[in-house]
Amino acid sequence: MAKILDRLLLFLYSLSIGILSVTAILLLSGVIPDKYEISDGPAVYIAAISVAVILFLLSIRFLYISLRRDRASLPSVDQRTEYGDIQISMETIENLSLKAAGKVKGIRDLKSRIRVSQAGLEIMIRAVVDGEHSLPLLTTDVQRQVHDFVQETTGIPVADVSVYIANLTQAPSFKSRVE
Repeated sequence: MAKILDRLLLFLYSLSIGILSVTAILLLSGVIPDKYEISDGPAVYIAAISVAVILFLLSIRFLYISLRRDRASLPSVDQRTEYGDIQISMETIENLSLKAAGKVKGIRDLKSRIRVSQAGLEIMIRAVVDGEHSLPLLTTDVQRQVHDFVQETTGIPVADVSVYIANLTQAPSFKSRVE
């Protein structure tokens, strides 16, 4: 949220500075008639126009920065093979771990987070379970499934798979209704 606000403020600031510098350039160059005259000579005009042009160029640069998308900030895991470079986004690895954990019976709601360490990937799984299966067996099964699936699919070593059981779902109780 703060990043969006910062970009909006940068956009408004650069837009206003751009408009002011264009207005100053037009006034100083004589395109827009004005009733004020500077008696210091042409050196002041040249300096003022130069400052206005520099401010205008800076405002264009800041406008570009405020409107562009951050492509460099997308995190990925990079690998080098004999054929070239491979980049796998963290989002892809998260989705692979969710897919593997979702295959385990008894798991309902899943979220994952990935960290890269020296030993390999550290995968954290947050799950809601149905409460009908043994939790130690369920978590071990999730750890094994996620570890094997992600490591086989990506070729990246998985150092650790942590499972956090956040809650269990309540089975809906149906009351018979007699009319």
